[in-house]
Order: sequence, then structure tokens, then C-alpha cells
Amino acid sequence: METTTVTTERLLLRPFGPEDAEATYTACQDPAIQRWTVVPSPYTRADAELFTRKLSPAGWQDGSMYNFAVLLRPGGPLVGALGLNRRESPGTYEVGYWTAREHRGAGLMTEAVLGAARWAFSALGTDRLEWRAEIGNTPSRKVALRAGFRMEGDQRAALLNKGVRRDTWSGSLLPADLGLPGTLPYIPAPDVSGAP
Repeated sequence: METTTVTTERLLLRPFGPEDAEATYTACQDPAIQRWTVVPSPYTRADAELFTRKLSPAGWQDGSMYNFAVLLRPGGPLVGALGLNRRESPGTYEVGYWTAREHRGAGLMTEAVLGAARWAFSALGTDRLEWRAEIGNTPSRKVALRAGFRMEGDQRAALLNKGVRRDTWSGSLLPADLGLPGTLPYIPAPDVSGAP
């Protein structure tokens, strides 16, 4: 797919490039990013170079993942990273993100997730956006909830992080959750719980 940018009220989301290597390296020195995401630990300059120069552009080229550098606009610093990874089920992508320490708590990543979701639903024909985070990663869960994700439960051993299987929370966002049409019809299951 052709690379694209997404703008929101405060942010510019654009594909990662070589110019983002140093800021990515600096942000990923944060122990919280290394603990809660699948970035390598320790995170080296070579890791940042690989991510910004090779992995991210390759994902855009083959349509397997769309990694965005999240920047304050206009021309502001790197706030974080957001990726949309294609899943096996057609029309399904998984969102993942991290926020640089100095930019947390201002709602920037929630804004980025919503902007990326709208783009995915309209430009990619996505019908389901999934979110997973290791149980205990409360900040990521708060972002997902504020963006409108519906929590769907816990998954045992669903995340492989640095050679260890970890339990995750999971949730999803559908186009209708944002008032957008889906590409395929969706019929929710009837409530069979017997609850009044």
C-alpha cells in the first residue's frame, strides 16, 4: 500500500523513517516500554535502525503492518508509536502502541488510536480492530477503553514477550462503535444469558 499520513486535532501520524531512529532509540530506553511491549530489551541503536529503516517500510510495502510515528503537530517531537498488524481473519487488524514517558497522561495516544482506527476502517476496509495487552498493563487498557474498545476477556498464554508466554486482556473496536459503516454485514448474537 502507498504510505499515508493521518492527522488529528493535535497529532500527525506518518510512517516511520530513518529520521526517527534516534528519537525511537531514546524513547525505548524507558523501562516501562521495554517491560510491557515486545520491543527488544535492552533496546539498542541497531534495534531502532532496523525498525525505522527496514521493518516499518517493509510492512507498508507488503501490507502486513502499518507502523506510524506519532508526532505533535506541526513538526513536533515523537510522542509514540502505533502499529496496525494484519491478522489471519480477513478484515481484522491488531493495534499496538507505546507512548514516550514525557507525553503520557495528556490523552495523546487515545487520540492517535482513534485516528488510526478511523483510517483503518475507511482505507483498509477493516471490520474488526483488536487490542491485546499483558494483564497488568493498566495504562494500555485505559487508552483502549477511552478509545471505545469493548473488553472481551482474558486470554491465557496469548502473548509471547521476550521468550515468556504471558496472559493478556483483549478487546475489540468495530466500525459501528465509531459511527462508521462496515464492509460486511454484522449480526450480533442474541443475549442467551437469561439475565433480566
